[in-house]
Amino acid sequence: MSGGLLDKTSGRASPASVPRLDMALVVAGTAAIACLSWTSLDRPQALSSTGLGALMIAGADMDARFLLLPDAVTLGGLLAALAAAAFLAQGDPLVAVAEAALRAICVAGIFELLRRTYERRRGIEGLGFGDVKLAAAIGAWLPLEFIPICVGLACGAALAFAGVAHLRGAPFESRTKLPFGAFLCPALWLAYFSSALGL
Repeated sequence: MSGGLLDKTSGRASPASVPRLDMALVVAGTAAIACLSWTSLDRPQALSSTGLGALMIAGADMDARFLLLPDAVTLGGLLAALAAAAFLAQGDPLVAVAEAALRAICVAGIFELLRRTYERRRGIEGLGFGDVKLAAAIGAWLPLEFIPICVGLACGAALAFAGVAHLRGAPFESRTKLPFGAFLCPALWLAYFSSALGL
């Protein structure tokens, strides 16, 4: 996924315009997640939780500031989920990976159907393709029963954000863009952490 504005003279992305992570936020957030994970979970799950948390902080930061979910976050999250499924498998690792992949396909398919239906009916894009790829990661990381919880948390947080912003005078219309990935990313980590705790 391209992440910069093109320099009209060279046709290349100018370094000043390339979206960059807020590294202070990513490092501080990852440290907090690592502390929480390593004091609450067993080592394999703590490692997975910390890695997922770092990716999701990066994704939330990029989407909130640039309306961009990089492939490093979405596809990286998907690949990390498949690796974690094999690493954490209590039975056959191949079965665990196959189940995670099947969930990923199903959840991404539902998001893609919503994306196309909304665009066809309204003539504008509602969900970006980055959200669809993030949905695949959600399906791969989470047990089936936690997937609706993750999406519900993200939707609730997005609606609350929009409501507060509207009360504070921000204009919200049918074409107003909201960085849904900025809410899906933390919801994914929170749902995974809750599932790992056995809640």
